[in-house]
Amino acid sequence: MNEVRIGVVGYCPPTRFDEEEAARLIVTAFDVVANYYAGRSIVIVSGLTNVGVLALAYAEAVKRGWRTVGITSARALEHPLFPVDEKHIVGENWGDESPTFVANIDALVRIGGGKQSHAEARIVASSGRPVFLYELEAL
Repeated sequence: MNEVRIGVVGYCPPTRFDEEEAARLIVTAFDVVANYYAGRSIVIVSGLTNVGVLALAYAEAVKRGWRTVGITSARALEHPLFPVDEKHIVGENWGDESPTFVANIDALVRIGGGKQSHAEARIVASSGRPVFLYELEAL
């Protein structure tokens, strides 16, 4: 299969973080991913909202001509949404989507993030899939 699905997780409001630094880390991470998966078609899978690290990741993916996918719970519909190429709503509450999200990615990029981001990174790593971790301080 030529397509590789890269999950992206990280900080979302109300957590504040240095957005310039997060954007720099996303560019770095995506450069690493593009090199790691050279010759493959990359799809960015994240949480559908157009806020926080997710919005920055989707915007960078579009700049690179990569497809975008959103997997989230119905709670995301209360927030601005990124116009992804494909979306999936799973469950009613934050976290309901987590099993579907981790089952539908080949690797994960984490930029900072809270409990759910860290838990998803552990699940992906424990399954033997690549995880690219970038620490970012919450403000």
